[in-house]
Amino acid sequence: MGLQGYLALWCGAFGAFALVGYGLSLAGVTRAQRAVRVMGRIERVREPRHGSSQHDGIPVVVSFQDPSTGQEFTVTNDSDHGERITVAWTGREIGVRYPRGRPHAYRFVGDLWAGRRGLGWPNFAVFLIYVGLVVFAAIDWGRPWALIGFGVPWTVSGVCYMPQNARVVNRRIDALTSQPPVRGRVIAVLTDTSTDADGDTFTSHTPVITFTTHEGTAVTAYCADGLPDPTKSHGRDLTIHYTPDDPAVFTPDLATEHRSRSLDTAFSVVALLLGVAAVVVGAVLLL
Repeated sequence: MGLQGYLALWCGAFGAFALVGYGLSLAGVTRAQRAVRVMGRIERVREPRHGSSQHDGIPVVVSFQDPSTGQEFTVTNDSDHGERITVAWTGREIGVRYPRGRPHAYRFVGDLWAGRRGLGWPNFAVFLIYVGLVVFAAIDWGRPWALIGFGVPWTVSGVCYMPQNARVVNRRIDALTSQPPVRGRVIAVLTDTSTDADGDTFTSHTPVITFTTHEGTAVTAYCADGLPDPTKSHGRDLTIHYTPDDPAVFTPDLATEHRSRSLDTAFSVVALLLGVAAVVVGAVLLL
């Protein structure tokens, strides 16, 4: 079988997979579409134990109602139930997803409607078809086509991403500085130890903070960034800036936010220039 035959087999297999996936989505019968999605409410928040693992999330009690039966359920996140809860306060709404008719198989989700159409795998199959075409063009027509095939979508993605990301980051910083900060405190430091393939041991430390907003909401949250020497931060008092509309967006150090914005902008510019350079070099080599 020649190169064209392998390409046809590659594109045919993933094309069929994508078509089946898109067909199921249009029919509304994908697993994601059949799942029940409801908003739950955090009824109680417990403080994480100092020295425990960050993988457990902040212990909470959540209530939600099954829309098909009207039955109310009160559950916890003590075991593996979807996304880890890293910011919590009493009354906060949180997404809950579960198979239809099986509310006890609930999973917490940060974005309740993400992936609701079940198109993740079909879209990935289309991406693999594109990769196959680029590889075929690079081998059969010449390496410049690989540069163009890589550079064009990379550049388009960068052009679309940069302005949108800049607006999001600017709105975040504006919201963080829109009102006076509040006092917070580190109530625990979570410790996790892992070993790599070489047998080297690594230890990570995640501070857990509490603060009360100007509106009287008591927030408990992981604070992975912005704290110097997190290992020894237990009991430390902090100054917390947060967004009034969503206390889950906060920082103990505005300077870190500004540095992060600068680094993100620089990275985005370099990534965009990389895509443009790939297209230009590929086009020049074809001349």
